[in-house]
Amino acid sequence: MKYLALVYYEERIMRTMSQQEWDALNQECLACVGDLADRGKFVAGEALQSVATATSVRVRDGRVSTTDGPFAETKEQLAGFYLLEARDLNEAISLAAKIPPARYGCVEVRPVRELSRTRNQRPGEE
Repeated sequence: MKYLALVYYEERIMRTMSQQEWDALNQECLACVGDLADRGKFVAGEALQSVATATSVRVRDGRVSTTDGPFAETKEQLAGFYLLEARDLNEAISLAAKIPPARYGCVEVRPVRELSRTRNQRPGEE
């Protein structure tokens, strides 16, 4: 089963790191991806640019509107994601716990909902 691991941290804290600390963290992330890939657990993933580059898009009554910045003001910002292959939620949590930025923020783990051409579950339906 696929699980999305959303990586959040405070950009403000990341900016206080020295270049050496930042580079070391990024090397840890690359090593983590390598290990997950070697074990057949990594499907895809990417780091995101700063929240300052975000644009939120909304469509209401057929009209598109955009605003600079993320959808919601939060203490921690979405920094990237890992799409993982795991047998169950427990394994997905175990894999997510090894993602280095979890030490600085959090990693939200959510099962991927497979879409089909027949009835699909709405959010919150079991």
